[in-house]
Amino acid sequence: QVHLQEFGGGLVQAGGSSRLSCVASGSIDSVVEMGWYRESPGKQREPVVTISRRGITNFADSVKGRFTISRDDAKSSVTIHLQMNNLKLDDTAVYFCNAKRGQFRHNYWGQGTQVTVSS
Repeated sequence: QVHLQEFGGGLVQAGGSSRLSCVASGSIDSVVEMGWYRESPGKQREPVVTISRRGITNFADSVKGRFTISRDDAKSSVTIHLQMNNLKLDDTAVYFCNAKRGQFRHNYWGQGTQVTVSS
């Protein structure tokens, strides 16, 4: 099992910045990928950015150049940070931390955190 705990989110003005963090604990040795997804009303959950165990990142086109991701590896946990800059109204969504574990990339999800960008 992998437990994900998210931090951050809230209300931010357009053009501003916000930072999300996600701490993964449990069976982290077999986690092959982590990332952030988001879901807004009327839309399906979509990937924002993923980072592999080797540090390879993959950003959605809509956030390239504005969002960055970093990862801190500790003995019993892995933390990923999503730095979101120049936020736009369209970035408003519930952001979910994701971890994929094992050969079959079993999905684990955080509880989600709301990011609201206001004009």
